[in-house]
Amino acid sequence: MSRPLIGITTYTEDAKWRSTAGHVTLLSTAYAESVNRSGGRAVLIPNDDPGADVLDRLDGLILAGGSDVDPGRYGQPPHPESAWQPERDAAEFLLLDVALERDMPILAICRGLQLLVVAYGGQLHQHLPDLLGHHAHRIATNTGEILGEHAVRLEPGTRLHKILGDEVVVNSLHHQGILDPGRLTPAGWCPGDDLLEAAEDPTHSFVVGVQWHPERMSDPRLFDALVEASSRPAA
Repeated sequence: MSRPLIGITTYTEDAKWRSTAGHVTLLSTAYAESVNRSGGRAVLIPNDDPGADVLDRLDGLILAGGSDVDPGRYGQPPHPESAWQPERDAAEFLLLDVALERDMPILAICRGLQLLVVAYGGQLHQHLPDLLGHHAHRIATNTGEILGEHAVRLEPGTRLHKILGDEVVVNSLHHQGILDPGRLTPAGWCPGDDLLEAAEDPTHSFVVGVQWHPERMSDPRLFDALVEASSRPAA
């Protein structure tokens, strides 16, 4: 049996490397490595030419981390700390809508969870320090090393509880959070401040979202579960 093809959304940024500079499509290799280690085959999806036809060749979808979601999409004025890319929002909402229509397995990571929440009619906290009074959910070095860490308590009976158990210690690198999950089912909270950290849609075969970055952890279970779901024949 061939390995399932897992599409991963990407960043578009101005970047410089060696003697070259330009507008580039990029993504941390950790995403592809995590998919490949779990038995899938990673395929990167640029957002410069959006089209749902790319999903015709894919078996699963990862909505990757990155910039914020346009607060206008959930009816809020922008916070001074919010920053978003309209072209990325447009491409990913398109992919998500069609993937949901097809019941394609979806793993939404960090920004991906926030995008999923907005698509399901939910709301975001645009800057958690305003709500919580601290920056503990976003602690990193200038080299990108994540220093923030906390537990997440999973809700019994959810798919994420079946995958991860009662509690898991995760990394933390986000300045926004979930205010209202909309039509999603809440699935995991940070015990220290009750911030929602995971949600899912039980009406689909596999639609789960987490606020942390599992691709930067040694625990492969979320990617294992995505690859397994993406390996099943379409209904």
